[in-house]
Parts: sequence; structure tokens; C-alpha cells
Amino acid sequence: MRELDRWRLAERQADDLAAALELSVGGDSSLLSDMGPQLDAFDRTLSDLERENLLSGEKDINSAIVTIHPGAGGTESQDWAQMLMRMYLRWAERAGYTTQVIDLLAGDEAGIKSVTFTVNGDYAYGRLRVEAGVHRLVRISPFDANKRRHTSFASVFVYPELEDDIDIVIDEKDLRIDTYRASSAGGQHVNKTSSAIRITHIPTGIVTQCQNERSQHQNKEVAMKVLRAELYELEQRKKEEAMAKLTGEKKEIGWGSQIRSYVFQPYQMVKDHRTNKEIGNVSAVMDGEIDGFIEAYLMQQATGAAARK
Repeated sequence: MRELDRWRLAERQADDLAAALELSVGGDSSLLSDMGPQLDAFDRTLSDLERENLLSGEKDINSAIVTIHPGAGGTESQDWAQMLMRMYLRWAERAGYTTQVIDLLAGDEAGIKSVTFTVNGDYAYGRLRVEAGVHRLVRISPFDANKRRHTSFASVFVYPELEDDIDIVIDEKDLRIDTYRASSAGGQHVNKTSSAIRITHIPTGIVTQCQNERSQHQNKEVAMKVLRAELYELEQRKKEEAMAKLTGEKKEIGWGSQIRSYVFQPYQMVKDHRTNKEIGNVSAVMDGEIDGFIEAYLMQQATGAAARK
């Protein structure tokens, strides 16, 4: 229904432009000067439709749940994980999405040990699923007194936020639920009560947690939502792996594979290793300008899918 609404909007905009052009040709030339904003709006709608045409996955239109974990390397990689979190939050802001951090564990000295946040809005998952994988940073470490160059890694996981009618069966006996005192920012209340919730799904070992809501009930509800999303994604990966064995195809992006490098020194370059897309303005990328990478990968996927038909 949401896709149909966008096509109807494009149709209305095209009809309005055609009517204005017809009237201007008929003698009312003043209408031509008023068509600029209409043309801009129509161009934006067409660009949105073109992008969304690349997002044909079953859950691409959904909101997204994003989790970031630093790799080995202590403070350096924890700082890198926080830099990635900021990049995605800035991207979401630019794209008009709303976000909510639902769990954040701060690093011992700087950065973060883990974070989970939601990006809410149409096609957030379809666009951000491109970002799943390992991201590599090369820079002169601000934490190294000798100013040596360091390489750091962080893993990004992206899950679709599921509708309530999606049937993901979770047996209560398969869950271990622990409560603990929240440690993140959230006012005095969260620090005085054991309101934070950690849920372990014993059969898979998946752990989800939430500490940013004000009650155990709310935190459990959010943690269960994340668990459902992770279990859904796990089942999807199993299906894809089974299909790959049957067809002999290799997945273009494996979980845990390095997908992109961000080089600050000795030169400045961000390169996506799947598409070979390169951007020299590292600062802009870290400030959320990652649509070039997202669209290049989606286009590569669409071209590959068309070639296989």
C-alpha cells in the first residue's frame, strides 16, 4: 500500500505539471516561473521511486534494528565502533528517519563496547542491510603516544523490525531472563532499580538486552522485539545458505566479512570492497554521506539478479 501511494503521488505531480504547461502554452506564461518547485518535487519523487525499485526484498520496506560491536583492540576499536554509530545516526537524520538507542554499553576509557538502536521509517532496513559486515579503520591512533598507525575493526549487524503479525515462535522455556541495574544515561530512576533486561535464547545463544526504558516491562518488550528480529534474520540466512548449496552460488557478502575500509592515513579514502566504489572525502562519509555506497551495492545486486534470470 505504501508503494502504491508513492506511485499515485508521482501520477498526481505529473498531471499537475502537464496541466500547468498546457495553460502556459495557452497564454498564461506566468505559470512557467511557478513550475520550478513543482519540478523539483517531481524529481525527488522519481528519485525515491527509482531507489525503492531496487529495494524489492520481502522486508526491505521495514524499519531497521542496528547493532555494532568493536573487534579486538580495546579502546581503539571501541572508539571506532562509536564513530560508526555516529555515522549511521547522522545518515538517518539526513534521510529523515527517527532513531532510538535501546541499549548502549560504554567503553572503559572511550568509545563503546556495544550499541543497539532502531532506525524508523520506510525502507530503513532495505537501505541499511547493505551495511551488514565488518568495517575496517586505518588511522594514526589518538590513543597512541607514539603516533603510530593502527588498524581497527567493528562489526555491523542489521535486522528488520518485524510487524506483530509475523509468526516467530519463541518458547518461554528456551529463554533465560536476567535483570540488572542500568548503566547508561537515562536519569536517576534507571540507576536506582534493576530495570534493565537481558534475554538469552538458549538454543541459538542469541543475547538481546535493553536498559533505556523506565520499567522492566518496557525493557523486556523491546528486548523481545530485537530477539524476534534476530531469530527471523537467522532463519533467512539458513534459507539463503541452503539455496546457495543447491545452486552452487556464493553469497556476495558473508557474515563477518570485511566489506569496507576507511583510511585516514597515509591518504584519505573510503572504499567498498564489494563494488569498488571509492569516496575521497572521509569526513563527509563519517558525517553520514553513505548513500553512494548503498546505491552502488543495490545497483550491483539488481544487475546481478537480472543477469541470472
